[in-house]
Amino acid sequence: MTPGLHKTFRELERYQVDGYRLLPMRFLSLDSTRYVVTNLAGNHRVMKREELDDLVNHRIPQHSVFYDDLKADHFLADGDSTVYTDLLAAKYRTRQARLPEFTALHLFVVTLRCDHSCQYCQVSRVSEDRSAYDMTSETADRAIDLMFQSPSPCLKVEFQGGEPLLNFGLIQHVVKKVRRRNAGREIQFVITSNLSQLTDEILDFCAEHQIYFSTSLDGPALLHNKNRPRPNHDSHAHVVDGIHRIRNRLGIDAVSALMTSTAESLKQPEAIIDEYVRLGFKSIFLRYISPYGFAAKTSARIGYETEQFIEFFKRGLQYIIDLNVTGVQIHEVYTRLLLQRILTPYATNYVDLQSPSGIGITVLVYNYDGDVYASDEGRMLAEMGDKTFRLGTVRDSHRDLFLNSNTLEMIFETMLEGLPGCCDCALLPFCGSDPVFHHRTQGDVAGHRPTSAFCKRNMELMRHLIRTLEDDPQAAAILRSWI
Repeated sequence: MTPGLHKTFRELERYQVDGYRLLPMRFLSLDSTRYVVTNLAGNHRVMKREELDDLVNHRIPQHSVFYDDLKADHFLADGDSTVYTDLLAAKYRTRQARLPEFTALHLFVVTLRCDHSCQYCQVSRVSEDRSAYDMTSETADRAIDLMFQSPSPCLKVEFQGGEPLLNFGLIQHVVKKVRRRNAGREIQFVITSNLSQLTDEILDFCAEHQIYFSTSLDGPALLHNKNRPRPNHDSHAHVVDGIHRIRNRLGIDAVSALMTSTAESLKQPEAIIDEYVRLGFKSIFLRYISPYGFAAKTSARIGYETEQFIEFFKRGLQYIIDLNVTGVQIHEVYTRLLLQRILTPYATNYVDLQSPSGIGITVLVYNYDGDVYASDEGRMLAEMGDKTFRLGTVRDSHRDLFLNSNTLEMIFETMLEGLPGCCDCALLPFCGSDPVFHHRTQGDVAGHRPTSAFCKRNMELMRHLIRTLEDDPQAAAILRSWI
């Protein structure tokens, strides 16, 4: 029923019986009476058990509407022509078209210093006066050299911390040097900041060089200040003031926000979403907490079970849909990413929804000390003493970072098409891999799918979205409008 990748398209021609042959497909129960069926192109159909049984036993009447739909979506083929398999192969290539472009996102960790004491801090930040944890201009210059060796036509430079505005002089240095060196590529700059250090001088520079901001907003003031403490309990006031100042100076879309879900957050998805709406955001990312840095030490207090997060997510998503029904335009970011995977032939650049994993080939991280990592989470794990995802240093060549490290091995091991538990899963075309999470929680970059929280979370969210698309026309129209 589910020919593996070791079978070629030509071999599949042997499966022709009574007028049509099956093309590669996988299926998974959606509920007690229905299955979701997918193919290599990422097309999906929801079928009743008897419909699926008729399909695999070659009992679908030819020239029926159901037959024609299945043929159009590349679940079956008839005749001797190879055009069906050729089209299926072309669509599969389209879903993998990002791979030759290679690394587009480049993260510069310009400092570990920070003026917040967030409960879930994933990078083990240090106090503001420890300048030994700042990136130097020499390190930054070497990182820029590596970045420009990427073949990607678009380069995104993201400044991370700590709080990167505490080393704003280096940000200015990098931006100016990248601008001088660039020859025809599209360049984007983003500063990930809590906005507490924002000044008019910083805004002037960002306006001149078209620099955007990403900040953290966990919800209403009480929740935000609890999650992200400062001595005067004014974190929320700083971020709200910073959002308004950025929009007034740089434009409405010049700042985005992310939230992280703690145990306290799970009690109030509506209040969190309402705060995003109140502040004029058109999107919100209901984000799962990551087990790195301080978050690992405080997990007993702020953590939760995967099932609790899934219920929080579903409740929040329903509230967002209800808001859209009333005319309030806001979408959930992770839902939009999943919908793009489910409803379009195109991949996303989101690292955790790629096969093979996007570590290294989608993102490189240049740490303040010159170490280079395959992902931001890999850098966070290194701050806990585990440097599994360290590729080398900025003094290494671009070639050596990939060929003289364990990068290729990790990429090979995170190809879902060859992973037990994934290779036969109907949700494979929509899913991805998180090797850092699995290494941290299960001691293996591939992970053990039956007990993986990542797998459990993604499978249930995808099932929930597909059921919503099938069963709720009003919600389905709203969800489709997001992509």
